[in-house]
Amino acid sequence: MKNITVIGSGTMGNGIAHTFAQFGYQVNLVDINIEALDKAIVTITKNLDRQVAKGTLTEEAKEATLSNITTITDLQTGVENADLIVEAATENIELKLKIFKDLDQFAKPEAILASNTSSISITQIAAVTNRGDKVIGMHFMNPVPVMKLVEVIRGYATSNETTHQIMELSKKLEKSPVEVNDYPGFVANRILMPMINEAVYTLFEGVAGVEEIDTVMKLGMAHPMGPLQLADFIGLDVCLAILNVLHQGFGNPKYAPCPLLVNMVMAGKKGVKSGEGFYDYSNGVKEAKVAAKFI
Repeated sequence: MKNITVIGSGTMGNGIAHTFAQFGYQVNLVDINIEALDKAIVTITKNLDRQVAKGTLTEEAKEATLSNITTITDLQTGVENADLIVEAATENIELKLKIFKDLDQFAKPEAILASNTSSISITQIAAVTNRGDKVIGMHFMNPVPVMKLVEVIRGYATSNETTHQIMELSKKLEKSPVEVNDYPGFVANRILMPMINEAVYTLFEGVAGVEEIDTVMKLGMAHPMGPLQLADFIGLDVCLAILNVLHQGFGNPKYAPCPLLVNMVMAGKKGVKSGEGFYDYSNGVKEAKVAAKFI
């Protein structure tokens, strides 16, 4: 596989494009919004500059990486020659199903269709295509160029050959792939999101404040980032969407999202990307904030 297409140029999409391009793959980065694509290239360039400054990448390698990325607004043009297509669109099932129907129509028959979904069923996604054996989950972690884990999710129809190809490809990106089966939340978010939700409940019930909760988990459990700050980093809307998938998928009330999380998302407080969540980021840095007003 040499030609890679990434669908969606947001945080995950531009990180995935960056990573493939850095390892010499030709990457088409596809988004319907040209401004989003321009922003993605700016972000990739800044991240590459950071690598150069740290001495982990040469200036020549940075330029080569950027030259490996082509931005495209037309889906059909962007995927027709791809060996692998990685969908990294918004975590919305209707949108993903539409994209995969189109990918199945436009991509060459032998192309593998992967989704970076963090919780949505690969089996359900594959069912709208005529190549279920070639549909797989490739769940990268954020920030993609830095984090080593890739959850490789096998749908019900995913073939051994497709799984093997994606496992080996992930290793070529110097990632550590872990094969998991297709159940709500897979492994990472099935464990992580209930922890975040419980942290929100702990705040909601007045047990402790934002910084206190995060400090306990950082110093007591050796977590590099507290669960509330991590939720801000992931996006509170994304956390809510994943919890809803878990709740609906298992029908177990233990996955029901905390009302505080629901209210914050409805109020537009989505974390880092909106400038405010459990912490305030409006000045460009994380600052302490009292979230009690949302309770």
